[in-house]
Amino acid sequence: MDYKQISEELFNLLGGKSNITSNAACMTRLRIGIKDMSKVDIEKVKKVEGVLGVVESDTLQVVFGPGKVNKVLDEFYKLTGLAKGQAENASAGTDINEVTRENKELQKAKYDKPVQRFLKKIANIFVALLPGIIAAGLINGICNVINVSTNGVLSETWWYACIRTMGWALFAYLPILVGYNAAKEFGGSGVLGAIAGAMSISNVAMPLLATVNDKQILLPITNSVFNPAAGGLLAALIAGMFFAVLEKKIRKHMPDLIDTFASPLLVLIIGGLVALLVIQPLGAGLTKVIFAILSFAYEKMGVVGGYILSAGFLPLVAVGLHQALTPIHAMLNDPAGATKGINYLLPILMMAGGGQVGAGIALYMKTKNKKLKRYIRDSIPVGILGIGEPMMYAVTLPLGRSFITACIGGGFGGALAALLHLGTVSQGVSGVFGLLIVSPGQQLGFLISMLVAYAGGFLVTYFFGVNEDRINEVYGVE
Repeated sequence: MDYKQISEELFNLLGGKSNITSNAACMTRLRIGIKDMSKVDIEKVKKVEGVLGVVESDTLQVVFGPGKVNKVLDEFYKLTGLAKGQAENASAGTDINEVTRENKELQKAKYDKPVQRFLKKIANIFVALLPGIIAAGLINGICNVINVSTNGVLSETWWYACIRTMGWALFAYLPILVGYNAAKEFGGSGVLGAIAGAMSISNVAMPLLATVNDKQILLPITNSVFNPAAGGLLAALIAGMFFAVLEKKIRKHMPDLIDTFASPLLVLIIGGLVALLVIQPLGAGLTKVIFAILSFAYEKMGVVGGYILSAGFLPLVAVGLHQALTPIHAMLNDPAGATKGINYLLPILMMAGGGQVGAGIALYMKTKNKKLKRYIRDSIPVGILGIGEPMMYAVTLPLGRSFITACIGGGFGGALAALLHLGTVSQGVSGVFGLLIVSPGQQLGFLISMLVAYAGGFLVTYFFGVNEDRINEVYGVE
């Protein structure tokens, strides 16, 4: 890239020297004070080589990304005749939360593709359900321990039965909530989606499961009895989405006079038949495939599978594909599911964050860059507690090589987690807080695995992931 030419082009499009009042750079953006915005050609600025985006705020913010923005400023300030503004004097850029937010937005914009947007919608469906999933999972896990350790002595106690009912109820009727959220997320009526989700609820009172003249109702094609639980959460998810799409298409052609009652009726009749004959078998098939893949990675590949899953998790996060795992975690924590409520995937993925923390410590020990040291000091404590975004988006990811070595190192923790067959009874937390949800009796193994992830990230980064020239290019020299 010709940074001098880029700067000259920007300089002219922004109205020249008389229209520019300040110039500064933060982590990713060239922040320019503008006297008269009417003299700025925003659309042409967006088309300048290297420009990733433009944000109009108290200053005009031209996004170039880490490293590049400093090189642009080096040429740009020569044209304006203004002193380089430090990020400390700009409207943002020195606070670790602001840097994290900026880099996360930049990364999101870079990978804001249809697949990522679709997966984001899927994740949104389950995010609203997380408080219930977390609490119910913990109730189920704790009650299981109590039942085993006391030989079920509390089973006939009313208050204990009440608490157990809360844990049971969420997962028993979770498909209804998933169907409801799926329909709303995709622009349909939530209640119709809830009815779609109810097709995945196993209830002996369901007419489809009725016995007539000592015979159960058989489905066409398969000539078998309906099994509502087979499709599970995936069938509820797909059905809720389908009902939303179907509703929008029907309402588009339905006369206003009868739309209120005719459209929902048609959605339920048409959607119900499709859900029964197509979506339920599809959901059952996808569920089997997903569990087969996870079982292969976890049981057949063992340590190697654990390493690959852990080392590859944060790259998925970086490009927005990790959201596909959200419904999988919910299925793994379902006590009625294949794993009996034990999520053996989550502990492996948690170790990826440990690798980032270890990498941060290595960078702190080796670098002389004061700004990077400040960011690392702010990132490590929350990283240990399981909030990895500051370390990832403000420290390792902008450096590139350090992110890779952190992932490589974190994989060793994932390998040990797989070897020890760690599991969690719930989700929603990470880092050392993972000790709260790990399967009873596995706390020590979890802690050792996390320490191994720290050590792996530290050692690989210390010896192979620190490039001081790149650090100074990204964070500048103070």
